[in-house]
Amino acid sequence: MNALIVVWRESLEAMLVIGVLLAWIARQPAPQPLRRSLWGGVAAGIALAALLGAATFLAQSQLQGEALEIFQIAMVLFAAGLIVQMVLWMRRHGRAMRQELEQRATHAAGGIGLAIVAALAVAREGAETVVFLYGIGFEAGGGRLASVAGAAAGFVLAAATAWLVARGARFLSYRVVFRVSEILLLLIAASLLANGIDRMIAMDWLSPMLDPVWDTSALLDDRVGIGRVVADFLGYRARPSATLLVAYALFWIAVFVGWRHGAGPSAPAARSRQPGQPAKGADAGVHGASR
Repeated sequence: MNALIVVWRESLEAMLVIGVLLAWIARQPAPQPLRRSLWGGVAAGIALAALLGAATFLAQSQLQGEALEIFQIAMVLFAAGLIVQMVLWMRRHGRAMRQELEQRATHAAGGIGLAIVAALAVAREGAETVVFLYGIGFEAGGGRLASVAGAAAGFVLAAATAWLVARGARFLSYRVVFRVSEILLLLIAASLLANGIDRMIAMDWLSPMLDPVWDTSALLDDRVGIGRVVADFLGYRARPSATLLVAYALFWIAVFVGWRHGAGPSAPAARSRQPGQPAKGADAGVHGASR
């Protein structure tokens, strides 16, 4: 489920970028060469992300023992932090994303410049996906095949979601989809954080302080059944340590503060509007691209 949600959201962002650039190309005098450059850039971005994935697993294969454990813990915590940063960045800058992409495309030096813009945008989404899936794979404790199946399902779901929104489905908009996905991604980040804290306590890098603070395994055991699903998805622990609870509290306080600060319009969007002109949301950019 975690892999499905991550790939769904990241693929949806990449498709949004491609849709905005295709809409910009359609307004140009000679669109066909630019379209070829765009798809060439998309292919290059995917290749860059694949190379990052190969490099990550190659680096892992060269490590053993404690060095491998350190690498995996670092990747799990990095994935958690990157998820939070991505969600807060999109909340702050999502409204201006269409304008920023079109400005980059306008200032790009012909087809090669457009290909570079597309490659960097797709590579960024792909690189984030690689980091997230690596962290989720080890957080899941060996469920690699399930993660691959979830990732494939997430890509198909992203394509279906983009198609529905592009067809003007009134019950579905990018604003609603992104808001729901942001909440789900933050829950996944909390789960990754819990896994990282548990691993550091097991390595004696952190003191558990009080362990356990309580025991709810009789009500919902986090090792089997529904309890295991909730543990993997939400970071639930039937026997949490005090250190984990403190980390949880600090995590959600930081997310809440960042969420509140990101609620206002982004600076580029605010500067581009005239007094009294309504803000353009992400929906306007996507529906404009679909037209």
